[in-house]
Amino acid sequence: MSAEVSVVSDIAGRYANALFDLALEGNVLDDVAGDLAAIARMMDESADLARLVRSPVISREDQGKAMVELLTQAGAQDLTRKFVGLVARNRRLFALHDMTIAFRRLLARHRGEVMARVTSAHALNDAQVAAIKAELSAAMKTDVTLETNVDNDILGGLIVQVGSRMVDSSLRTKLQNLKFAMKGVG
Repeated sequence: MSAEVSVVSDIAGRYANALFDLALEGNVLDDVAGDLAAIARMMDESADLARLVRSPVISREDQGKAMVELLTQAGAQDLTRKFVGLVARNRRLFALHDMTIAFRRLLARHRGEVMARVTSAHALNDAQVAAIKAELSAAMKTDVTLETNVDNDILGGLIVQVGSRMVDSSLRTKLQNLKFAMKGVG
């Protein structure tokens, strides 16, 4: 599993770097970032799209056509459509979600922002995201870009990771700590 994650990260990083350089050169960083955020959201919300992206059975041509058509209808930048088409032709769509994350990290670094990953048991609404972002920005004394994830297994609370620092206030961790403490009793 570790080697698989490493391979995906390497692939995602190389593709994200190439797209970032092209978007910077073409002065369309924000547009491409918006397109990639929309792609990530669509993949998270649509099981059919997630299957299309991950399926080794569907031909690369069919995957590419479907993705380009979807992006055209969504009004995506020409660069984004060409990029996703290339990713499909190279049979790398399985890493597209990781590419979007890597691109966001590159963009945050370029802007001088800090990237924070927030994991919650349920999807956060806009007000909650804004409040977390404001608190983290104040604590870090710099702009913070949030990457939100949903993990039902944490039961409740949040896990916030900024760089190598992590604050785990999830209910799952609190219950595990209580279970561990109770083993010492009696």
